[in-house]
Amino acid sequence: MVNTSPQHSTPTDSTSDIPPLESGDRLIRPEFERRYNAMPNLKKAELIEGVVYVGSPLRFEPHAEPHGNLMIWLGNYKVATFGVRLGDNPTVRLDLDNEPQPDAILLIDAACGGSSHLSTDGYVEGAPELVAEVAASSASKDLYDKKRAYRRNGIQEYIVWQVFDSTVSWFSLQNGEYVALIPNGLGIIQSQVFPGLWLDVSALVAGNMQQVLTVLQKGLSSVEHQMFIQQISI
Repeated sequence: MVNTSPQHSTPTDSTSDIPPLESGDRLIRPEFERRYNAMPNLKKAELIEGVVYVGSPLRFEPHAEPHGNLMIWLGNYKVATFGVRLGDNPTVRLDLDNEPQPDAILLIDAACGGSSHLSTDGYVEGAPELVAEVAASSASKDLYDKKRAYRRNGIQEYIVWQVFDSTVSWFSLQNGEYVALIPNGLGIIQSQVFPGLWLDVSALVAGNMQQVLTVLQKGLSSVEHQMFIQQISI
């Protein structure tokens, strides 16, 4: 993974004079970006509610493999849906106190009416329609400070896969609050923002990606998905 920190250094910057980012630092976004840019070997750092979180090395089963499976699921939806874009660990500029680097984002392209856009230097600004995170457990910041920041900035859907708890929480923004989407009688959650994005929760948790993609294909074949494609193609 490459460093996705925004590039805002100037010719007068001396990296030797710039303090390193450390977890627990309290900064606003411009200073966070300045320090992140001065650390080219740093793989991941986030600013959440004004507090810096520097990423630790990631283990395969608790994070890397679930992350890969999320990307397979979201990637298949993206391929089948015109006007939808998918990002892996992108820097997202939300506000002065929040610059997360989510595990995955799914967004509607700005040209098709999406709520976020790319800045002149290539970073996501504003609220992508859907954010997904892989968390170790329910004790993670993903379900507290980060969730609050995403809600306040208008991210319409937020997925948190709590690997150790074998739980997937999928929140939908309704009247300014996050409401948990509940699986139907078949154990499937259907996105409220991306018609046809269906998830067999038990299959994902169990690593049964064939079943995950079978259910997704049913969503992609639905009338709602076809109508959605027509809508954003206009």
